[in-house]
Amino acid sequence: MGMNELVWKKRTREEIEKFSDSYKQFIDYAKTERLAIQYFEKLLREDGYVHIDKYTGKEKKVFYVNRGKSLIAVNGDISNGINFVSAHVDAPRIDLRPYPFYEDSGIALAKTHYYGGVKKYQWFSLPLALVGVLVKESGEKIDVCIGCNDNEPVLILPDLLPHLDKEDKKVSEHFKADKMNVVLGSIPLDGEEKEPVKKYILKILKDKYSIDEEDFISADLELVPALKPRDVGIDSSFIGAYGHDDRICAYQGVKALLNAQPNAKAVGVILFDREEIGSEGDSGAQARFYRAFLRKLLLVNGHSDTESALDELISKSTMLSADVTTLFDPSFSEVHDKLNVAKAGYGVALVKYTGRGGKGGASEAHAELVGKVRKVLNKNGISWQVSLLGKVDVGGGGTVAKFLAQEGFDTIDLGPGLMSMHAPFELVSKADLYETYLAFKVLMEEL
Repeated sequence: MGMNELVWKKRTREEIEKFSDSYKQFIDYAKTERLAIQYFEKLLREDGYVHIDKYTGKEKKVFYVNRGKSLIAVNGDISNGINFVSAHVDAPRIDLRPYPFYEDSGIALAKTHYYGGVKKYQWFSLPLALVGVLVKESGEKIDVCIGCNDNEPVLILPDLLPHLDKEDKKVSEHFKADKMNVVLGSIPLDGEEKEPVKKYILKILKDKYSIDEEDFISADLELVPALKPRDVGIDSSFIGAYGHDDRICAYQGVKALLNAQPNAKAVGVILFDREEIGSEGDSGAQARFYRAFLRKLLLVNGHSDTESALDELISKSTMLSADVTTLFDPSFSEVHDKLNVAKAGYGVALVKYTGRGGKGGASEAHAELVGKVRKVLNKNGISWQVSLLGKVDVGGGGTVAKFLAQEGFDTIDLGPGLMSMHAPFELVSKADLYETYLAFKVLMEEL
């Protein structure tokens, strides 16, 4: 049995550290969803995956990138179904508004808009990097990464000093979204009387990146923590980094795909954007891109009625909705159900249902699928545990599972537990990181 077995007692420190080191390289690079997808596309191409546009029916490894922010890849014969791992590559962050720049009292600043479920106070007085792309009127795409290297300046949302912050207010009243204005600089441009500091900032951006103020309207620019992944704890048993939720599962899923051997079913991954804001839009789990990809596979393989063939394919397939869950924190034990919460070092966590209150918004895995998952994990000696997002009527949340279940996939949530989820610096156990990868691999091969 693998339930509630400590990973550190069954895996070598060497194999755990080796996987952790490769993951730290990825999470340091993948500061945005676009960079994560670029990283994975490179890995897939190096492993022999071909783009769907070049698919002839003979290739076993096929992939498609959707708008640079989401991805699907499949390996093997799809006639008996596909064992998928799905995850999301977006993370809570601070975005620039479309027209952000202004000057006030000799300081140039930029307006922001937070993305996803953030605790706003955690983002003040934190070194930030500005990362993303701008698209000029000509269609030229310009990559931006300010504050990513140690020799570059960082940006910051300044906080109010305690000497002037005496009132006893709620945290939500102290930290207002409209106060989250990022400092850009304070040097005026020679010869300018009106907004000279703002104009100097724009001049620097023009000289360095060849971009104008209007270009920021057609931009995807994100303020993310300018922090390096670090080992955490005197024993270095945790990894601290920005973006574990949920790029960690995306990485584990892709690595499992690259190393899995398809058996009766094909294996695959689907990586989504926009999960943190409800999986909306044309790059999230409610988008059609992955269905279009599967229909094209079916069409090339001789199915004329691709809609019926797709329904049949989905009915034969399994979807591992790979997302992080809460990790038991002894300092906040009152919000957890200790019988149903992931604990550090005990492996991948099975989450039978999410949702809020009376399971509102949940996608609950059927008992039959949970039984099959248990069987595969136990057979392969994988450490696993069960988890929920807090006590009933205290916690709650959702994943991409409900949208995929609505399409007809047999779906279950699972993934590693995190401390400080959605914070600018989240914690994961190295043991859980590695064991979850092993779980994804054997489930891909044997479900």
